[in-house]
Amino acid sequence: MKIGLMAGTGMDHLTPDREWSQVTTPFGTASIATVTIGGMDVLLVQRHGPGCNVPAHLVNCRANMWAMHQAGVTKILATAAVGSLREDLVPGDLAVLADFIDFTHRNDATIYVSPGDRVVHTDVTSAYCPALSASIEQSAANAGISLARQVVYLCVNGPRYETPAEIRMFAQWGADVVGMTGVPEVVLARELDICYASLAIVTNYAAGISKSAISHDEVVHTVAARHQDIQVILESTIAQLSETGNAYSLD
Repeated sequence: MKIGLMAGTGMDHLTPDREWSQVTTPFGTASIATVTIGGMDVLLVQRHGPGCNVPAHLVNCRANMWAMHQAGVTKILATAAVGSLREDLVPGDLAVLADFIDFTHRNDATIYVSPGDRVVHTDVTSAYCPALSASIEQSAANAGISLARQVVYLCVNGPRYETPAEIRMFAQWGADVVGMTGVPEVVLARELDICYASLAIVTNYAAGISKSAISHDEVVHTVAARHQDIQVILESTIAQLSETGNAYSLD
């Protein structure tokens, strides 16, 4: 079993001075590195690029996910910085995503880009892997770290933040948090038969709930404040999943 980590905003501390490999995929090039977490080698992709400078709407999700698939990754842990649509989900809270609503308008939401032997429809009844999500929850519980559960994620295109009117609508739809990159990533994982779960970090109240303007600096600062707890959860979860002889070929 090989494990991957899709690191979101504010997680660039995982790869200080790391050497990145450029992996060619049918959908473009992905930058990947091998890091040691919990004593295990883990294949890591910085979702916003090695320089953390790729805006949400330009993230090449298909190349990133295909690079993981090509390397033989079967389980992916993801982190996601999200805005809260609920007053009881406060900045700094951690959550496990359980479902999603896709409000994007992207044309890169599938690996099926040409006619094949048959028409393919992907079931996303359990978009986020229940077993892997349970491992995250157990890791947090073992460490005494609180997690919100059964959280519904709504994805927008970005790079702008949402309007107060949009946030009110999203809340009426049943969404709990909002982000810009979790879809199509989770869908691509399902298409590639990769067990995928996401640990979300609530970085701010969304527009209309927040009493101040939302800024990227606020997002990064809030994620940084939870680095230690996030690291504990990732290390413990990977330790639960790992097997001996975990190595990667990037060819």
